[in-house]
Amino acid sequence: MKEITKEVYLKWYEDMQFWRKFEDKLAALYIQQKVRGFLHLYNGQEAVLAGALHAMDLSKDKIITAYRNHVQPIGMGVDPRRVMAELLGKATGTSQGLGGSMHIFSKEHGFYGGHGIVGAQIPVGAGIAFADKYFETGGVTLTYFGDGAARQGSLHEAFNMAMLWKLPVVFIVENNGYAMGTSVERTANHTDIWKLGLGYEMPCGPVDAMNPIKVAEAMHEAIERARKGEGPTFLEMKTYRYRGHSMSDAQHYRTKDEVEEYKKIDPITQVLDVIKENNYATDEEIQAIDDRVRALVSECEQFAEESPYPDPSVMYDVVYSQENYPFLPHKL
Repeated sequence: MKEITKEVYLKWYEDMQFWRKFEDKLAALYIQQKVRGFLHLYNGQEAVLAGALHAMDLSKDKIITAYRNHVQPIGMGVDPRRVMAELLGKATGTSQGLGGSMHIFSKEHGFYGGHGIVGAQIPVGAGIAFADKYFETGGVTLTYFGDGAARQGSLHEAFNMAMLWKLPVVFIVENNGYAMGTSVERTANHTDIWKLGLGYEMPCGPVDAMNPIKVAEAMHEAIERARKGEGPTFLEMKTYRYRGHSMSDAQHYRTKDEVEEYKKIDPITQVLDVIKENNYATDEEIQAIDDRVRALVSECEQFAEESPYPDPSVMYDVVYSQENYPFLPHKL
């Protein structure tokens, strides 16, 4: 695995701080009704992405996930201004304002969504991995889903085919404790979701996903296994989200004390502690990072606010058309 150096820690801190503040800004814009529909935030789960990115080869590896999907494309290189513009439904967004919060997408940067249907991305991730194997690209697909989606039948179909064909895919369940508002304990007679892989003789196991180092180590092993042609791995990232399932979630299913307990092992705080303990940065340098983060978030907000909405005619340009029904002109 690539060495985890001072520079890596500083990048992790700046990236995770930006992702956190970016999501906080979206929450504020949602309250102002500038972000419409649903909004699912990633606060608390940042180490899952930070660790994975350290282990990935972004020139050929890919990510596909569910609807908690704003910061992943940013981490993979998508312009954060365009991501925020998409959330505000603006024409400068990643999908020209037509997708919104749950449907961020960038083929250019290897990010394949953003899927609103629970568990829909699991077989699609296996399909992308099949294409990589077929075309011998050397790429590996990281397929993320939540603990609720682990109960979908499509997971078992995808697991079976991925093992049968030794597909270069890593299946990752982000177990943040609650499928919407239902605890893992209430959805099955077992709480170790990773053990689902045992039925397919798939390498599997739990990961402390509040620590980016643990995530990076587990992801490196899984990615290298897939890249060597040895097939998939199933990892259970044990993490926690500080905000509700979505902005409309009143969070009656857990106490504030529970949330505060998890904040004691906050991934950003863990990284910052290492930086300070090893004198990787002075207080002034850390403050400079925080200032850069705030400035970039403000820049994203300004860009999104000032961008135009798509022309209403565009809605007719992105629908299915057929030759013997030529009544709507299509331009896209």
